[in-house]
Amino acid sequence: MSAELLHIDVGAYALGLLEERDRRAFEAHLPACASCQEELGALRGIAATLDGIAPIADPSVPPPAPPAPAVVSDLLRHRARRERKRRTGRALAGLAAGIVLLGGALGTGFTLGADRGGGTTAAPPPDGMEALFQNGQRLTAGNAGTGVSGTVAMEPRMWGSRVGLLLTRVKGPLECQLVAVDGAGRPHTVAGWSVPAKGYGLPGSPMRQLMLQGGTALKPGDISRFEVRTMGDGRAILTVPA
Repeated sequence: MSAELLHIDVGAYALGLLEERDRRAFEAHLPACASCQEELGALRGIAATLDGIAPIADPSVPPPAPPAPAVVSDLLRHRARRERKRRTGRALAGLAAGIVLLGGALGTGFTLGADRGGGTTAAPPPDGMEALFQNGQRLTAGNAGTGVSGTVAMEPRMWGSRVGLLLTRVKGPLECQLVAVDGAGRPHTVAGWSVPAKGYGLPGSPMRQLMLQGGTALKPGDISRFEVRTMGDGRAILTVPA
């Protein structure tokens, strides 16, 4: 009998279904095979819970009488349920990992309106975004030179400040970042994004405004102003005093 057949004979051995020659071959194979020993131990625990099956003896004890076909079917169904539980556990673990990644995105900042596609008005804010602009501290400013205008909303958190931004009349293409400047003039990045070639809130722009949120370790009282800066040269296209 080949090694492959010996590996798959664990269930048949546990149920006493092997012929005498195959049983002896399996018992000779078992002491040197950890995987077969592990599977046989699992099958012993299963068999002990099924009606009409006594605990399976050690390999040195003669095997029990073959069970009825209904008992074999019950055992197979039991193993199938165990496999389904394993697959469900792996799926739940993947879902939990996805939730952790989403939580990281919320902490570092992500765009909302820009990713919604066409339309002449901004997409409605998601849960929590509307509350931030309704209940948080709101700051609005414009830049006559660049034409950019925007509103920043912030609220305190245990870890710092949650920050939201509504931005319009920005010409693209650009790569920008929102920074919170502390009292000593040091910038703290809140979020970064790319402005499409048609920009926001301009003739021909698919989006009226950009909506995004992010966070900073600074408390609201430690922030002197917010700036929307272009990446690379650090040019401020909008300053919002706090």
